[in-house]
Amino acid sequence: MTQFAATEADAAPHISIAAEPIFHIGSLAITNSMIMGVMGYALLLWIFVYTARVVKTGAKRNKVVQMVTWVYEMLYSTVLQIVGDRELARKIAPLPISLFFFIIVQYWIGILPFVGPISWNGVPLFRGLAADLNTTFALAIVTMVAAQLYAIKVHGIFGSAGRYLRNPIKDPAGAFEGILELIAEFSRLVGLSFRLFGNVFAGEVLLVIIAFLTKYAAVAALPPFYIFELFIGSIQAYIFFMLTTVFISLGLISHDAHSDEAHSPADTQRIAASETTN
Repeated sequence: MTQFAATEADAAPHISIAAEPIFHIGSLAITNSMIMGVMGYALLLWIFVYTARVVKTGAKRNKVVQMVTWVYEMLYSTVLQIVGDRELARKIAPLPISLFFFIIVQYWIGILPFVGPISWNGVPLFRGLAADLNTTFALAIVTMVAAQLYAIKVHGIFGSAGRYLRNPIKDPAGAFEGILELIAEFSRLVGLSFRLFGNVFAGEVLLVIIAFLTKYAAVAALPPFYIFELFIGSIQAYIFFMLTTVFISLGLISHDAHSDEAHSPADTQRIAASETTN
């Protein structure tokens, strides 16, 4: 932390919204967020492989395995509660649960003390992958594409398209509703990406500013903010998990009728979950 705060008195902290290239492999620019992302991927892969091996062999579970399995079971129960169908939940759950673990690992390692002060040619060598808008936008695209694929699998291509495309002559209100639903899909994609990016980037900027203002006193000043950011990282990963689950489950609702009576109890629960989350 002392290194984190060791900045010249007249120097300003280095803050960049975009990830910055460190070196190039041919025409491909390797950014500081990519370097940190590889570390996060390696850590996450090790956690999953290690946990799966311990569970499969029946070996004694340590604190890491217990925590991972407990979180997984909790998240799966949430997916089952939202979807309302055990078979569908088993098919849907792997994506939002994987996104949760991916985001929380990338968020947490992105606030480690060595992220920021170590530089290469004046550019920070490490930057959290979740603080790269390209990453959050890609995660949002994966979520919304998956939502469409699950909807097509349940309702078919034409049934899924019927959510957006309706005859404006026979059903003008439905046609207008379809346009609004199409706009909503794009707004969800943008909202997912910017919500996560904004929170991660703001957290990193907060740590940089606190370190810059407190200088060598950052050893005492930063720990409370690190604890706060660990908490925020957990919340943001859970919110992304919830939104992914809800957006996918909304595509599973039958759209043959507009009345509340046409919805099954599971459908009503999904709508309520969507309204609560948003």
